[in-house]
Amino acid sequence: MSAQRENIVVQLFEPFAIGGLSLANRIVIAPMCQYSAEEGCMTDWHMMHLGQLAVSGAGALTIEATAVSPDGRISYADVGLYDDATEAAMGRVLSAIRRWTDIPVAIQLAHAGRKASTAKPWRGGGQIAPDAVDGWQTVAPSNIPFLDSENPPAALDGAGLDRIRAAFADAAARAARLGIDAIQLHAAHGYLLHQFLSPLSNRRDDDYGGSLENRMRFPLEIFDIVRAAFGAQGPVTVRVSGTDWVDGGWSIEETIILAQAIEARGCAAINVSSGGLHPAQKIALAPGYQVPLARRVKDAVAMPVIAVGLITDPAQAEAIIARGDADAVAIARAALYDPRWPWHAAAALGATIAVPPQYERSEPREHRGLYRTQPN
Repeated sequence: MSAQRENIVVQLFEPFAIGGLSLANRIVIAPMCQYSAEEGCMTDWHMMHLGQLAVSGAGALTIEATAVSPDGRISYADVGLYDDATEAAMGRVLSAIRRWTDIPVAIQLAHAGRKASTAKPWRGGGQIAPDAVDGWQTVAPSNIPFLDSENPPAALDGAGLDRIRAAFADAAARAARLGIDAIQLHAAHGYLLHQFLSPLSNRRDDDYGGSLENRMRFPLEIFDIVRAAFGAQGPVTVRVSGTDWVDGGWSIEETIILAQAIEARGCAAINVSSGGLHPAQKIALAPGYQVPLARRVKDAVAMPVIAVGLITDPAQAEAIIARGDADAVAIARAALYDPRWPWHAAAALGATIAVPPQYERSEPREHRGLYRTQPN
């Protein structure tokens, strides 16, 4: 059905495809850590959180950064997908969502590397020492801590790299078994794969450090492993930081080279964020501040590009798509503040949107024709 009313074409609400996965529109709910898991297992909080976003009207929903191993969690309260218990807990939440909506569900697979073993953000968010309750020894490409005051990570040796390869493969296979529609590989925000990419955190002198080719090697290996393990289940995408915002760090020019490399390996889309690797980053925050990074990548690849970061206004989101800066937009905090953001965007722009029949009677009088019934 056309994403328009009164012959107004709204590109934000035109259908969209990532690989072979069809999305009803170009709004994606980005992954957002909730720090509410128990021993890596999703809880009733995730049932509520993901349940409300599953009926938001967005084109796809992405599960928060999900650790592929216990030591890959950002905090002790992070979600994981690394054993039968974590898989069963996630399956329970997914079953509830799928009973009532057909929204495509993706998962962001991640390893936090040196940024692991932290407290919940509302409890300070600082690193927890390895010998303290809820803490553990972190790992990274090199033994360089994120903050000078933190316990240094252990530099990964060959056996450590093998363990992480196996963990990503196992998590991807579990995601396929759960029927998850797509995987987003987390190579942004200063977490492990980003740590390999940036010369600020990767000081290795082997095949995984030094040159750009070497720094890209392990992330590319992980992409290939995840792609193979996920098989025909669905597309695999990647989230990157377009820049470290630090002189001498990871740059947009390197991001473009990485984007072209993963596209050649079968990446279905790339989500362009930024920062998170170094405490000295200097970011000039403004609405859509990362969109120029997405545009630089889009001009260099054929695969879909997703923009993210302070995209909060419907007209702003529509302009990003209409100008060709990106093929879709991802929203995070805006969706927490307003879980019906896509409904309100459709109303503001003159589009239509599918809603559950239980909510049909909420259609505002001033927006007659806004709703399309979504059977459930």
